[in-house]
Amino acid sequence: MEITVVEESKDKLVVEIKGEGHGFVNALKKELNENKNVKAAGYNIDHPLVGVPKLIIHGKEPKKQLAEAAKSLKKQSAEFLKAFNKAI
Repeated sequence: MEITVVEESKDKLVVEIKGEGHGFVNALKKELNENKNVKAAGYNIDHPLVGVPKLIIHGKEPKKQLAEAAKSLKKQSAEFLKAFNKAI
């Protein structure tokens, strides 16, 4: 995974996330949109086979909100893995 900041301002952040697809970026978008400090978050992939996901975040301190969303996904993944290992 490689992250490139394409555009950054006080209330907007656009990053490209190379090496990922809809699954991961959609999960980030969902987490971001549940955050009260995020006005809107979305992503675009120009071409389904060769496109790089571009995540757009509007809101208060978008870099901070992206970091919080990533931490939340990490926690959820750890909880899922624990539950899965217990189930099998």
